[in-house]
Order: sequence, then structure tokens, then C-alpha cells
Amino acid sequence: MATSTFERRSPPIKLAELSSLSAADSAAINAVLARLKNLPGALLPILHGVQEALGYVPKDAVPVIAKSLNLSRAEVHGVISFYHWYRTEKPGEHVLHLCRAEACQAVGGRALEAHVKTTLGIDFHETTADGRYTLEPAYCLGNCAVGPSLMIDGALKGRVTADRFDRLTGVTA
Repeated sequence: MATSTFERRSPPIKLAELSSLSAADSAAINAVLARLKNLPGALLPILHGVQEALGYVPKDAVPVIAKSLNLSRAEVHGVISFYHWYRTEKPGEHVLHLCRAEACQAVGGRALEAHVKTTLGIDFHETTADGRYTLEPAYCLGNCAVGPSLMIDGALKGRVTADRFDRLTGVTA
């Protein structure tokens, strides 16, 4: 019985040639990988660690993470694109998470959302032209009793009105 071997040959890809990562970003990614790659189910903790370190998960980090975990790039990209929490673009200086859950909507969340978008001149998943603010939706910040709620750089704020938003951010329309 003759056997034939199909061997797929492709030129080796050198990640360094394709990467736009800075030396500092590469070092931060490698530090996260060294610390977390041996955990069971390490992909999510690694993605959280990279986003915490850099503010986002750069597209050029995907092949590095995939190789470290012996996963395909598609598997890593699939997880990043499935979860809304992960950003693939560098965020603004301040990240705003505006609650869109029903409890906040019932106490003025929609009006606050309209005010925030108009005042900043951006929509969800966008950054202001000056790079100061990135606006992200949140589907419950767990602050339902004092809605509408807003998280600014990880600090939770309740009972946010249009006037309070303006005071908290220093931005006015």
C-alpha cells in the first residue's frame, strides 16, 4: 500500500517583521504571558492582563498570544471579537462606561446617553478627536439602586445627570 504525504510548504513568517508593537508593548505582553500562560484556561486572563497593561489588545498581539498558548490566531481573535469588553484600538486618556441596562434606562439613562454622545460628539466604541475620552456601553454596572450609572476610569458614579456628567468630565456641549 503506497502512502502519500501531503506537506504544505509556506514561507516562514517572522512576527517581528509584521509587528507594529513597540518594545515597551512587546515587553508588557511578554510579562503577562510569562505570568499567566500556565493557568488552566489562560486565554481570558491573558487578554485581561494585556488590556490592563496597554489599555487595549493590539492586533499584533494576537499571533504572539496564539503561539504562546498553542492556539490558532482565529481562536484568539474569536474570543476578542466575541466579548465586548476587549478593545482592539487604543482608547482615549479616560474611558467612560455608560450603563445601558433597564434599571438605568428607567431612571433617565436614555436622556443621559443622548447628552453624553452629543456633548462628546462621539458614539459608543469611539474616541473624541482630542483623544481624551472613549465611550463604551456597559450592560449593567451593578449600581441599579442609584442609576443612571457611569464608570469613569474604573470609578463607579451613580445618579448621574447631564449636569453631573458635565461636572465630572469638565466637558460641555
